[in-house]
Amino acid sequence: MAKTIDGRALAKGLRAEIAAGVSELRARTGVTPALAVILVGDNPASISYVTAKEKACAEAGIVSHETRLDASCGEDALLQTIAGFNEDPSVHGILVQLPLPRGFDERKVIDAISPEKDVDGFTPVNVGRMLIGEECFLPCTPFGILKMLDFAGVGTDGANVVVVGRSNIVGKPVAALLSRREANATVTLCHTGTRDLASFTRRADIVIVATGRAGTLTGDMLKPGAVVIDVGVNRVEDATSPRGYSLKGDSDFESCARVASAITPVPGGVGPMTITMLLWNTLESARRAAR
Repeated sequence: MAKTIDGRALAKGLRAEIAAGVSELRARTGVTPALAVILVGDNPASISYVTAKEKACAEAGIVSHETRLDASCGEDALLQTIAGFNEDPSVHGILVQLPLPRGFDERKVIDAISPEKDVDGFTPVNVGRMLIGEECFLPCTPFGILKMLDFAGVGTDGANVVVVGRSNIVGKPVAALLSRREANATVTLCHTGTRDLASFTRRADIVIVATGRAGTLTGDMLKPGAVVIDVGVNRVEDATSPRGYSLKGDSDFESCARVASAITPVPGGVGPMTITMLLWNTLESARRAAR
């Protein structure tokens, strides 16, 4: 059976490191890292994510400024809110909770965030800097995946990596990061247009699956000893659960764990790392501002 890569344990250690960094920065410079979180509408999942982020900020000693806007507020009101935080020197990071309600141009909204406060790493400036290897804020989930591979002792130098999923949030950036000289992996990016997905995954030393579809990856699609990083979180009907559903990843954990050497669980794998790296980026932004 595969070794389980414990994202909760890694996140706990990193958050303790972040909290220590926040205390040190405050004592040395008087600067307290601050994150502005903007939530538009009342999407239950988004509210839950924002609440988790606020709790994590409080535990790390990071100030959290939450702004909730009604879905009918209009795009101009949202852009004005972002502009205000861009100009506020006491705010070091800005996060607009996605997805946005209908009627909002997501790309335009993201582009409005100052690259120096884009702790999600989504603006074109930070994406461009990431691609050419310049200093930037790395997108949180891909950044967390790199930390998990290192934590698990999984080497990427010369490794054959298959990324399944081409989203701008996970698939594309993690493929780019693993292609950089520091990681030095050979990366194949697969997606819905890929013919015979298994023919690619069976050659991979590391498979990163981020499709948003439960059971995309199964054990018979893996090379023995491969490492599986499962980014998906899917609600699957489960009559045995009091909630009526269970959380499943994009891989079939049981069959993959019988073949892989290491695998991330869902929940408790990649998920805890995303918010952790958001805190990491916010602290780094505050450090840059204090220079």
